[in-house]
Amino acid sequence: MDNQSFVTDFQLLGYSDILALRILTFGGFLLIYLAALIGNLLMITVVILNPHLQTPMYFFLVNLNIVDLSFISVTVPKAMANSVINTRRISYYACMAQVFFFFWAGASEFLFLTLMAYDRYVAICNPLNYVKEMNWETCLKMATSAWIFGFFDASLNTACTFTITFCSNKINQFFCEIPQLLKLSCSSSSYLIELGPLVFTVLICVGCFSFTVISYVYIFRAVFIIPSVEGKKKAFSTCLPHLAVLCLFYFTGVYACLGTMFRTSSGLDLLLAVLYSMVPPFMNPIIYSMRNKEITTALWKLSHKTRNMISV
Repeated sequence: MDNQSFVTDFQLLGYSDILALRILTFGGFLLIYLAALIGNLLMITVVILNPHLQTPMYFFLVNLNIVDLSFISVTVPKAMANSVINTRRISYYACMAQVFFFFWAGASEFLFLTLMAYDRYVAICNPLNYVKEMNWETCLKMATSAWIFGFFDASLNTACTFTITFCSNKINQFFCEIPQLLKLSCSSSSYLIELGPLVFTVLICVGCFSFTVISYVYIFRAVFIIPSVEGKKKAFSTCLPHLAVLCLFYFTGVYACLGTMFRTSSGLDLLLAVLYSMVPPFMNPIIYSMRNKEITTALWKLSHKTRNMISV
């Protein structure tokens, strides 16, 4: 293939030819996807139906749940379908759409995780001004800005990626991942066209991560001087799960994006892709519900109300 115009589809090589492994892959992906789907939808329902959860923290959490649903739905259903029908094909425009929506959801997720860190910082370190600083107008502007920036970042990276000339259509991944697509470039000059926006995205992520870490330094310093043991437990229950999810998403995502460019493809790429594209959407509802007493109580009330309606 000497020119991009001849590439009408791509071959996703992140699948095994062995039937048993394909079935195992399909089963694992299906379980993770259903768990993520049910968990995130349940979290959204609980927050919307419970008046006590109509706060900025849970507003950002609902946005994060919506992002998670989008993030995992962009890649996993197609991967499961390919496993079932034993095909590796994805059309050129479907690949382009997958890159765009995957990047949009990924960038938005990182921004919402950063906004949630800022919300916790204001709530714990500056509680007297929390209502004033985190009013609904401000929260709506923050959320809108996160979605818009994610859209801009996805548009920039998608446009630059698909202006390069592809010399091959074989992608060593189970979905259209930009670092893997860059390896198909015919020339170093066209490779650099997309490398710039990708590095810009990584730098933004590093900036957001640094801001979050600094916020948590102040948060933990404030938590340790709280005299109440119950207050400390409540603060840690809302902060530690968020920090754990952020670190998992950040380190696996950045390593997958940058590491892929400087090493040959291997099974490690597939594992990292699963970690940063499937595990956070799957784990977020579990972590936030198990470590949060308000969410646990709301879930119990919702299940109790549902049982009563069924029995009637």
